[in-house]
Amino acid sequence: MTKIHPNTSVRSAELPCLPEAFSDVGRSSCDGGSTGSVVLTVWRKSLVLSCSGFTVFDANGDLVFRVDSYGSGRPGELVLMDAAGNPLLTLRRKKLSLSLADTWQIYNGEEAVGPQLAAVKQHVSLRHSKVLAHVSAGGGGGYVVEGSYGRRSCSLYDERRRPLADVRRKEAVGGVEFGGEVFRLVVHSPADHDARLAMAVVIVLDQMFESRS
Repeated sequence: MTKIHPNTSVRSAELPCLPEAFSDVGRSSCDGGSTGSVVLTVWRKSLVLSCSGFTVFDANGDLVFRVDSYGSGRPGELVLMDAAGNPLLTLRRKKLSLSLADTWQIYNGEEAVGPQLAAVKQHVSLRHSKVLAHVSAGGGGGYVVEGSYGRRSCSLYDERRRPLADVRRKEAVGGVEFGGEVFRLVVHSPADHDARLAMAVVIVLDQMFESRS
């Protein structure tokens, strides 16, 4: 499968035209406070015309992450890239013939080889549950995703019930309604690897609950 990995950052002139209120300039948390949280604006749209995927901006409106998915249907592998198109994480669906749960494995870099960084397994239960998925880390430990991805209202918690990241709707600004295609990802840590993992989990949730063909 061919992937586009440009050598330089995407110029602002190459980005799609966005509403003026698209970015969250000057904000460091979802309510405008200074909690140290990183606020990302996620757009369910690829920069490449013939692709589906994601385009992610920081609070200054600068491109941070991108995902470009070629072809139709549900892909078996996706690559989270930085603004320049360099591969950061590879997400690969794990095929389990007898399992009802959708499972994805996350690896560093472009190839799904070497130590597994994390795995995301869809929560399946006959009882009503607010749990969406379970995330197991390669080095041990686990996380849980609760809420509703379809409503853009869910959170990633660690084993001590501390929120690591939140998916939230983006409020209408200046009469602009964003719907579910544009939303916020609030990561409660300034570490780059935490933001990458949180975005990877969002991509998997989208495959599990939104992008089914």
